Amino acid sequence: MSTVPKDPVILLSFLNTKLRDHYSSLSALCEDLELDENQLKEKIAAIGYTYDSDRNQFI
Repeated sequence: MSTVPKDPVILLSFLNTKLRDHYSSLSALCEDLELDENQLKEKIAAIGYTYDSDRNQFI
């Protein structure tokens, strides 16, 4: 999807906002936006964050 930010820090903010406001899980977000969940996790991990399913956000 072309509207997903490429910069990892902006992507982090984008994902956490989407997770908070629209999706019950990262899997649901990825399925809806047709994104690869593992690639997203790797890109965000590169800046020191991981997905916490209990909080439904990257921390």
